[in-house]
Amino acid sequence: MKRLKENFQKTHIVIVGSGIIGKFNALELSELGFQITIIDPSQVQNSSNAALGLLMGNMYQKRRGRSWDLRKQSIELWPQWITFLQKFNNQLNIEKPLIQLTTNEEKFKKLEKFISENNDINLRILEKDSKFIKNINEAFQTKNIKGMISFKDGRINATSLLKTLDKYLKDKKINFLAEEIIKIRKSNNHWISTTRNNENIKSNMVILCNSLKGVDLIDNLSHNIKLKPVLGQAIEVEINEAEVDLLSLPKQFNIDGKNFIPKSKNKLIIGSTDEYSTKPEEDTFEKLTNFLDQKPNWLMKGKISKKWYGIRSRPDGEPSPIMKNLEDGLIICTGFYKNGILLAPACSKWVANEIKNYLY
Repeated sequence: MKRLKENFQKTHIVIVGSGIIGKFNALELSELGFQITIIDPSQVQNSSNAALGLLMGNMYQKRRGRSWDLRKQSIELWPQWITFLQKFNNQLNIEKPLIQLTTNEEKFKKLEKFISENNDINLRILEKDSKFIKNINEAFQTKNIKGMISFKDGRINATSLLKTLDKYLKDKKINFLAEEIIKIRKSNNHWISTTRNNENIKSNMVILCNSLKGVDLIDNLSHNIKLKPVLGQAIEVEINEAEVDLLSLPKQFNIDGKNFIPKSKNKLIIGSTDEYSTKPEEDTFEKLTNFLDQKPNWLMKGKISKKWYGIRSRPDGEPSPIMKNLEDGLIICTGFYKNGILLAPACSKWVANEIKNYLY
């Protein structure tokens, strides 16, 4: 193994993109002994900074196919990676459980059927007299919210995760270049990545993890990869804590596609990924709070104290994510839509295996 690692150290890999996927690939490959360079013009503008970090793995209703296989593997890998990353941040963890709710009776019946068919002790329907349901219905001034709870799923703080990965990469002295790659080409047995400042970076392999821009760097006539821009956005709403105690709610939950994270007694984060756009619309508050027939009074009177967004990508015409070995030494790992954080461990494992198979 030592000799294998020494051989890996001679292999230089360029990772284009510094979001969760790019950094996780750097983590996995660095642990194997590869020499890594991450290239990205700006870390703060990538889509990972808009992620809320809900990990919907075990509650995924399609229990077959590639999507489920990736989720299943990531569910198993995440606890191992959390333990490893806690050396760099002992506060990093996955908050459990995760609750998925709906006001739609048909959707709820599908949840009931899913749970009865799978016989998974980590998944349960939340009964009407459940404390969670009672508190949520009371807070949102309704009676028709129903759903399920997953004791194996949860949430990891995306901002904390990114900072922890940065600590690791700094500790490992991973090279970071704040440049934009505008062209990649093969030259003999190497890849040349050209920056906007006309600097050429030579490497044995290139991994494209930079979402929409990654497709612009490859020959689309040969590979036919299409991505749609998707807007992930979130708001922090400040409310009158005398009207409702947000801390009586679960730590993280989802109602009909909207994600909720009570931050304190009077602050609530709401986020979603559902617009094929690159800029938030003016009615962001209306769209993110429009999940009930009638909004509760405290939410109607709430004020946005913070808002943020990030552009994600969704494959057009094929399943998410895109993980392909395009040419010898060129891999694309992008198009994660809503599941970049959840699937990061399994996808970086796949990339590492592809590279090992290519080299040996």
